[in-house]
Amino acid sequence: MNDFNAKIIEEFRANEGRVGGMFEGQPLCLLTTKGAKSGKDVTTPVMYLKDGDDYIVIASNAGADNHPAWYHNLRATPEATLEVGTEKFSAKASFVEGDKRDQLYARMVEQAPTFAEYEQKTTRRIPVVALTPTAS
Repeated sequence: MNDFNAKIIEEFRANEGRVGGMFEGQPLCLLTTKGAKSGKDVTTPVMYLKDGDDYIVIASNAGADNHPAWYHNLRATPEATLEVGTEKFSAKASFVEGDKRDQLYARMVEQAPTFAEYEQKTTRRIPVVALTPTAS
């Protein structure tokens, strides 16, 4: 894990899910996936938006030309743990396509306009993932 993410994760857990800096005031969760290659748990801070019971996350990778590692991890094992505020729960990933994907991406852009920039930086179609809480 890089230092940037490690500091955000530490701040998130120390402050009941609140962080400052570039994510201050934004809905942020900690997404823990099983490494597709390593099999180890990997935690990544990601912004989300709510869609009913689902937590929607965008595999933008800040507009890079490749998908983030957590996306590949969810493709290999579509189960994750989410930390939202002080809550921690299991979730099942599904991959949103078509018009629904476009609608959710547009909602994320409304919430955080930098996602429009990410889309302009890359030629890949940025994936949208729905994380549905599961009974534990």
